[in-house]
Amino acid sequence: MININQIFIYPTDTIYGIGCNAEDEEIVNKIRDIKNRDEKPLSVIAPSVEWILSNFETSEEEVNKYLPGKYTLLLKKKNPSFLPWISNNERIGVRIPDSDFTRELQKSGKPIVTTSVNLSGEPFATEISGVDKRILEKVDKVYDYGELSGNPSVLVIDGKKIKR
Repeated sequence: MININQIFIYPTDTIYGIGCNAEDEEIVNKIRDIKNRDEKPLSVIAPSVEWILSNFETSEEEVNKYLPGKYTLLLKKKNPSFLPWISNNERIGVRIPDSDFTRELQKSGKPIVTTSVNLSGEPFATEISGVDKRILEKVDKVYDYGELSGNPSVLVIDGKKIKR
């Protein structure tokens, strides 16, 4: 089982991410420090469709249209104070990458931070050799699955795909 209560680099169905248990504010803030990232909202990998439906204003039809897959749904929180250290506004980006690694993460039943493994403003990594050494030195675990496709997820807001 993957230890989600530490900081780890992992494969998604698009690029490598850095993550941890999204419910642990202290570890989430360490990821912000590692990336030199400000309070800009982060996204999460949802543990299940049911979790998404319980916490966000959306429909099962909308979720199943895009997830699992190479999409990030920007969804409105049902409770404005839900995970404020992930997003201090009314929405959170939610993903379920279509990968075996994600299915392992989902066994924890917890949301997982998902953000590209790069210093803020720098290029994302499609393989571990492309990860900045300053980041590699500060994480607890690296899961290397070779080279990935290299296309970040497509953002979906109110049912519309947004190019990044």
